[in-house]
Amino acid sequence: MGYAFNRESVSGTLYQVLLSNISEKGQHWISDKLRTWQAQRAMQAFNLAFTAAPRFLGRDAVNVTGEQAAVLLPFRLEEYTADRLFRVWWLMQLQEDDQKIYVQSIENLFHAAEMNELVALYGALPLLAFPEAWKMRTAEGIRSNIGVVLEAIMLHNPYPAQYLDEPAWNQLVMKAFFTEKPVQHIVGIDERANASLARILTDFAHERWAAGRTVHPLIWRMVAPFIHEGNFEDIKRIWFSEQHAEREAAALACAASAWQPAKDLLATRPDLQSDIAAGTLTWSTVASRVNG
Repeated sequence: MGYAFNRESVSGTLYQVLLSNISEKGQHWISDKLRTWQAQRAMQAFNLAFTAAPRFLGRDAVNVTGEQAAVLLPFRLEEYTADRLFRVWWLMQLQEDDQKIYVQSIENLFHAAEMNELVALYGALPLLAFPEAWKMRTAEGIRSNIGVVLEAIMLHNPYPAQYLDEPAWNQLVMKAFFTEKPVQHIVGIDERANASLARILTDFAHERWAAGRTVHPLIWRMVAPFIHEGNFEDIKRIWFSEQHAEREAAALACAASAWQPAKDLLATRPDLQSDIAAGTLTWSTVASRVNG
């Protein structure tokens, strides 16, 4: 799985989105900081601009046109504010001719960052140069207890799926369920499904059931490719659930499975089978039902 960005195009689009969402005073501030940076390349000035963005640009949410959004995909600007957008674009202005200096410059920002700066830094991961350099930093971020930081890493962010090793990826998915994040917005959630994660998630489901607690139906999305005799009873349990979302999750899991007993179970409900084939029943509709 790979996500290729045209860095020049993305940087230019981010800049246009930024300019269209800030005041004329803010535009002048950015122009001044950019001229100073390009002329002097002084990291102190770069870092000060990164930190000062909210004071000069504000924290209002930004609006993006459909054309701009298409250029940026799969990078998305949901819930971005002007200061966060500037910080992401500003990071793309760093020179990339020396990896050691580049990486250390960004690591210094991570070390000194407050919460909103961390959100911008983690959200910018897909756009940073030398992507292999950020794997440990991302794994560390997943251990955070700050909700907005976790969301910046987990949601609408193509970096983790593309670069994290399997244990770190599995930890991200588990943490998303544990902290009740909207897991349907994790990029690559289907492509990175794996047998180890399926075992972890079924064990998690058993623990919640034993404690009399509910289990998020989207857990079975990642179990689906690995249904077998050992976990089929779990699928049958939700198949006969009183909850619509769980029954639909069971049907979708069976539809995604290559295991014949799962296919046979789905065949007993031709109505659900038909809805899945028609695209009217999907994991997105299950997620909408749960969120609703």
